[in-house]
Amino acid sequence: MRRLRNVKIVATLGPASNDYETIRALFEAGADVFRLNMSHGDHSEIRERHSIIRRVEEDLGRPIGILADLQGPKLRVGTFANGEEELTEGQIFRLDLDEAEGNAERARLPHPEIFEALEIGSHLLVNDGKIRLKVVKCGKDFADCEVLVGGTISNRKGVNVPDVVLPLAALSDKDRKDLEFVCELGVDWLALSFVQRPEDVEEARGLARGRAAILSKIEKPAAVKSFSEILAVSDGIMVARGDLGVELPVQ
Repeated sequence: MRRLRNVKIVATLGPASNDYETIRALFEAGADVFRLNMSHGDHSEIRERHSIIRRVEEDLGRPIGILADLQGPKLRVGTFANGEEELTEGQIFRLDLDEAEGNAERARLPHPEIFEALEIGSHLLVNDGKIRLKVVKCGKDFADCEVLVGGTISNRKGVNVPDVVLPLAALSDKDRKDLEFVCELGVDWLALSFVQRPEDVEEARGLARGRAAILSKIEKPAAVKSFSEILAVSDGIMVARGDLGVELPVQ
């Protein structure tokens, strides 16, 4: 029988919870939906977790939801010759497309679409917002930034650009392959990361072809501004406070 409560619990599975006994115990403890994080694990690992969940569901005779969380277009800097560098407030730090490893003065940002969208005064946040940069000069393949808040920058740290709507598709090539894989596998929900506009949701819905419901993650300021339009084309909404908290102030 179904649990008679409106609030549902979504539990993320990982290497430490990848066996029948643990997944069954998590469900019996109150988990309603299990989240498969497509950012980690290959298709064989995802298939194994899915199979175990369905075995638990069959053995207990109770429905269990499965949510596949697509990675989305996560933006990251490249690597550094020394592994990491310390940025200090007030210095100028360059981001560019040069494939050379980074140093204390520059780093590779292998996303030309970012440079197309940046303007003087745009802000960039690195390493979950710990480092804050402001663009003082930019071109089609670089951005010179003043360091507003310094800190340690290291290999492949994430980059957020809160001020602009980036000309990025919500689904990367990896996401498209993952979407088809999990839909064939048989999941109940697809979670879309870094949605910016309703068209992002409609693209995913077209690829899913009714095989899974669409859950849009609100984690960009652009998504907050277009919330009503995104909600109208989604089956559900997740307020992803991690990345959203990096790009928006508390108030």
